[in-house]
Amino acid sequence: MGERGEDKWQRISWDEAFDTCEKRLRDIRDKYGAESVIFAQGTGRDAGGPIIFLAYAYGSPNWSLFGLAGIACFTPRLAAMHTIEGDATFPDAAQFFPRRYDDPEWTPPKVLISWARNLQGSQCTDHYFTGHWVVDMMRRGTRLIVIDPVCTWEASRAEIWLPVRPGTDGALALGLLNVIINEGLYDKEFVDKWTYGFDKLAERVQQFPPEKVEDITWVPRDKIIAAARLYAESKPAAIRFGQPLDSNAEATSTIHALTCLWSITGNLDIPGGNVICRPPYGVTIYPYSTQELLQLYSQEFVDNLSKKRIGADRYPLVKNFRAWAEPTMILEQMESGKPYPIKGIWIQTNNFMANTAQDPRRHYEAVRKLDFNVVVDVFMTPTAQAVADIVLPAASFPEKDSVFSTGLPLNAIQKVLTVDECKPDWEIDFELAKRLSPEAIPFKNVKELLTARLKPSGLTYEQLCQQVWALAPKGHPTTPYRRYEKGLLRPDGKPGFRTPTGKIELYSTVFESYGLDPLPHHKEQIESPVSTPDIYKEYPLIMITGRRCGVMFHSEHRQIPWLREIEPHPSVDIHPDTAKSSGINDGDWVWIEGVRGKIKRKARYSPAMHPKMVHALHGWWLPETEGKAPHFYGIWDINVNLLIPAGCQSSSGFGGAPTKTMLCKIYKVKD
Repeated sequence: MGERGEDKWQRISWDEAFDTCEKRLRDIRDKYGAESVIFAQGTGRDAGGPIIFLAYAYGSPNWSLFGLAGIACFTPRLAAMHTIEGDATFPDAAQFFPRRYDDPEWTPPKVLISWARNLQGSQCTDHYFTGHWVVDMMRRGTRLIVIDPVCTWEASRAEIWLPVRPGTDGALALGLLNVIINEGLYDKEFVDKWTYGFDKLAERVQQFPPEKVEDITWVPRDKIIAAARLYAESKPAAIRFGQPLDSNAEATSTIHALTCLWSITGNLDIPGGNVICRPPYGVTIYPYSTQELLQLYSQEFVDNLSKKRIGADRYPLVKNFRAWAEPTMILEQMESGKPYPIKGIWIQTNNFMANTAQDPRRHYEAVRKLDFNVVVDVFMTPTAQAVADIVLPAASFPEKDSVFSTGLPLNAIQKVLTVDECKPDWEIDFELAKRLSPEAIPFKNVKELLTARLKPSGLTYEQLCQQVWALAPKGHPTTPYRRYEKGLLRPDGKPGFRTPTGKIELYSTVFESYGLDPLPHHKEQIESPVSTPDIYKEYPLIMITGRRCGVMFHSEHRQIPWLREIEPHPSVDIHPDTAKSSGINDGDWVWIEGVRGKIKRKARYSPAMHPKMVHALHGWWLPETEGKAPHFYGIWDINVNLLIPAGCQSSSGFGGAPTKTMLCKIYKVKD
C-alpha cells in the first residue's frame, strides 16, 4: 500500500496474490515481451530449479544471480572446469560410495591443498562433504597445504601455509606450475596421452618463476617451491578451493590454472584425487552447463533464449556455457532501456540490497523504477521493504518437498511440517508457471514434476523419499574412477574427455574460438598496490569481505536474537598492531573508508590477520532498526558493498567481482 519503501502493507490471500502476479506479468509480456522481466535468485541449492522453471515457462531468458557482477560465485569455476576438462571436478571425499571411507577402492589423499577455504568459520559440513572430511583426512595422515591470507584453523595446522595477497591466486597457481613443469615433477604418461597443449602451457609458466611470483603474491619463494614439490610428489593428492577464487578479476583463468595443476600431476578422477562429479544418474534439477540444460529443454528452445539473453552478445560464455544473464549488464539495461526495456523483476532467495549487489544504491535506484516487483522470501528483508509490490512468504527447509543432486548422492528433501500461509519455492513457482503457460506444464503437481526429473534414475519421487538417497552403481558414468579410459565421459563412447580434442585442454581451443586467452594468466585487480599505487598510498589496507559466521549464512538470521548473541555487531577484523598504530582499541566503532565512501563497523582484534589487510563481514543489516525508507534497516550505514563497484566482471563474463581486494583505510569514529 502507498509508495514502495513506506512500510505500508496489507495482508491478502494467496489467490489474490497469484491473480495479481499473473495479471501484471501477463500485461508486461503482452506489451514488451517476456524478456522484459528478470528472474533473480541468490544462493541456489535446490531453489534454482523452481526459479529457472518459472522463468522459462514465462518465456524469459533472463534468469540471473542479480547484483553479483560476473556471477562471481561458483559459476567461474564451473565455466573453467567444463571448458578445460568437459566436466566439473571436486575432491574425492568418498561421497560416491555407501560405505564411504570403508569402500576398498577409495583411499585418502596423501596431501590436500585447501585453497581459500575456512573450515572453522564457514559451513563445516558443506554440500560437497569437504568440511568434516578434511578433519577425517587429517586423522588418517593427510598433510595440508593451506593457501589463505588469514591464519585460519587449517593454516595453523598445515605442513605449509602460503599467505597469499588477495586476488593474486592465479599468479601463485602459475608459479606452482612453473616449479612442477621445470623440475619434471608432472605425470609424463598422463600428460602425453590425455592432455592437449602442454608445450604451450610450459611456455606460459616461464613468465612466472618463483622469484617473480613472490613479488606479486607476497608469498616467500621458498614456500612456493616447497608447496609445489610436496603436492606433485604426493599421489594421490587433492585440491579443494572456495568462493574467493570466484571473486577476482580473472576468476575463470585462475581456476583454469588449478585445473592444470591436478591434471598434469595425474590426480584427475583417481581415488583420493579430484574426481569428476556429474549429477547422480544424470538427474538435473538445477542445470550447471549447456549440456545439462539440454537434458531439460530442446536445442531450439535453448538457442532461442540465448538470442535475447542479456550479456550473450558481449560475453561468449554467457551464450555458450550456462543460462545465466550477466548481472551488471542487466543493471545497465535497467538504466538505459536498450536494446529493450526491463519492466519487472521476480526476486527469490535474493536480498541484493544487503548482500549480493556491489554498489547497492545504484541497484536500488534501478529496481525501484520498474513497473512490477515481487519478492519471495522467508523474512522481510531490506530488499523486500525497499522495492517489492508483493512479498510472498516462502517456506524454510523442513517445509518443502524437493530433490538435491549436485556433486552428491541423489537426495530427497521431504516436507516434515507446514507453517500457516507459507509455501515452498517449488509450489509457488509451479502454480504461477501453470497459470502463465498452462500448455507448457504437463504435470498435475510438484511431485509429478520431480518424478519426471528423476526419470534417469528409474525412481519416482515417492520411491526416492522411501530410501532417502540413491547412488549410481559402480561403472555408471556418474561414478568414478578413470572414466576417461573406459569411454564413459564422451557422448560418442570413445575414451577421453568431453572436449573438442577429447583431451584435457590445458591450452583451450574453446577459449581460443571465443577470442579469449587459451592459457591461464594473471591480471591485477582494479585496485591494488600494483595497479593503483596512488590509491594505495592513501588507502594502505586491503579489504577482504566474505568471512562466514557459523550461525548465519550471507544475510540470513540477523533478526534472531539468540544467534545475534553470538555475532551481535557488524565487525571488521584487524591486526592489533595495525589497529594500535591508528589509535583503535578492540571494540571501538570505526570508519572503513575507500574511494567510494565509508561505512561504520566495530573493530575486532585478530592476530590471525595480515597487518596490511582487514576483513569486513558481508551481508549485514539491522532488523531491530527502522525498515522504511530511507533507512532500510541501516544498510546505508554498514553495508560493506557500498565500497565495492559494480561492473568489474572479467572478459569472459564469469568472474570479476572484486569483493576481496578493495583498498581502504580505517580510523576511529570520534563521536
